[in-house]
Amino acid sequence: MAQTPIQLTTFFSFFIFLSSFQLDPTTVHGLSTNSTTTVLLDGARPAMVLPLFLSPPNSSKTPSNLHRHLQGSNANNSPYARMRLYDGLLLNEYYTTRLWIGTPPQGFALIVDTGGTVTYVPCSSCEQCGRHQDPKFQPELSSTYRPVKCNNGCNCDNEKVNCVYGSLYGEMSTSSGDLGEDIISFGIQSELAPQRAVFGCENLETGDLYSQHADGIMGLGRGDLSIVDQLVEKGVISDSFSLCYGGMDIGGGAMVLGGISPPSGTVFTDSDPVRSPYYNIDLKEIHVVGKQLPLNPSVFDEGHVTILDSGTPYAYLPAAAFAAFKDAIMKELYHLKQIRGPYPNYNDICFSGAPSAVSQLSDAFPPIDLVFGNGQHLSLSPENYLFRHSEDRGAYCLGIFEHRNPCPQYSCDV
Repeated sequence: MAQTPIQLTTFFSFFIFLSSFQLDPTTVHGLSTNSTTTVLLDGARPAMVLPLFLSPPNSSKTPSNLHRHLQGSNANNSPYARMRLYDGLLLNEYYTTRLWIGTPPQGFALIVDTGGTVTYVPCSSCEQCGRHQDPKFQPELSSTYRPVKCNNGCNCDNEKVNCVYGSLYGEMSTSSGDLGEDIISFGIQSELAPQRAVFGCENLETGDLYSQHADGIMGLGRGDLSIVDQLVEKGVISDSFSLCYGGMDIGGGAMVLGGISPPSGTVFTDSDPVRSPYYNIDLKEIHVVGKQLPLNPSVFDEGHVTILDSGTPYAYLPAAAFAAFKDAIMKELYHLKQIRGPYPNYNDICFSGAPSAVSQLSDAFPPIDLVFGNGQHLSLSPENYLFRHSEDRGAYCLGIFEHRNPCPQYSCDV
């Protein structure tokens, strides 16, 4: 199976404003930089805007609507849900938000995941679910919970009674369970009233999902089960959402479901639903210390091309690109000592001898630049592509790996 060339993720610490339009393929190419999503880097760097598309292909929304939504903040003065982000790259290697389900509400810590679609939490009936941050969801205690009954539009259980979901992730962890519908609440910072939505009531989890601290996943990807799509379909928010992440030492951040104005001074590049069904960018070149890696740009067009996935803290390159990147990095880091990584099952590339303070990492590690199809550049400082060694204080490891994922994207909903 073709490899996904690179997954740009929360590890690069950005603000991302996601337009939820999906346009007809004949329209997309005419929009170019007018259909957009935002990436805002810290410091004085300009923001980058990337368009991400969520609505079904037969959407009645037009290119003019798309531009108006992006530049006009909340379209039609629609309310939005502002939700705090927790955790971070140093604590748990992911970002979570709080979501409340049921009547009375039961609270959960969910990993925000633009690579997956289904939102799910462990159910009280789950016999193989780990111990997580919060108690399992108890549908029997919610007066508003309803199972989603088997129909032609879903996968059904063996008894043909209820709709079910299944998710497979790149590290081969899995989640499966029944689909249910209940009242979803977004917290006290949200002006959006609680809404009915479909979510996964988890009955089985394996791998990292079983051992993680977070309760479950909040799926922000494209699809009918996406929380964003459901709210847009109901007409309660304008079709956008945004994520703003803290840096390596900061963590936390904010998420907004609904429209906001892009920051001033933004730089635009494209996401094309024809190029990939996942949030994607047209990566053409990678530079290390200003030197372009000797790669044919077509290497980044394999598989599902270059996708954005907030559910993983790392980036993944195809074999040829990773080999060139590793060679260029090693030539720049000859003055540091290469050491064993913190995880025995992985071939982490780690170094000691660099300054331990994040603010001084650029004194030892080189800058990396990504160049996109429209010529726009995204510069990555060392804290954007490194992670701290968990056992050797002051040591750092590369957060960019060779992609060997048998799943064509980070999370596969089945």
